[in-house]
Amino acid sequence: MSPRRNRPKADGSLGRSAEDDPVGRYGGWQSTESWQGEEWSVRHVAGASAQGKTYRCPGCDQLIPSGVPHVVAWPEYAGVDDRRHWHKACWNAKDRRTTPVRRSRNAPKF
Repeated sequence: MSPRRNRPKADGSLGRSAEDDPVGRYGGWQSTESWQGEEWSVRHVAGASAQGKTYRCPGCDQLIPSGVPHVVAWPEYAGVDDRRHWHKACWNAKDRRTTPVRRSRNAPKF
C-alpha cells in the first residue's frame, strides 16, 4: 500500500482558515458581529457537538466543560489559531466587562 498523498488545494491556499470548517460540523449557526472596531465571525456550538474538549473562556477565565453549548468567536480575517471559545453569557456581556484587577496574594483588597 502506498502512502497517502497530501495534495494542495486547487486555489493555491496552503494554510487553513477558520472559514474552512463546515458550519454543520458544530451543530450551530454562524453570524458576523461588530466588536471593538472589528468584524467578528461568531459560531454558536451546540452542546452535543462540543464533546471531548474543555476550553477556557477569555471573558471569565473559567473552564467550559465538554458537552456545554458555547460560542466560538474570531476576527473575521483571522485564521484558525485566533478562534476563542466563550460562554454564551460571557460573549453577550463582553461590552459590560472591564479588565480584571490582578492582585498579589498579600495585597489589600480595598
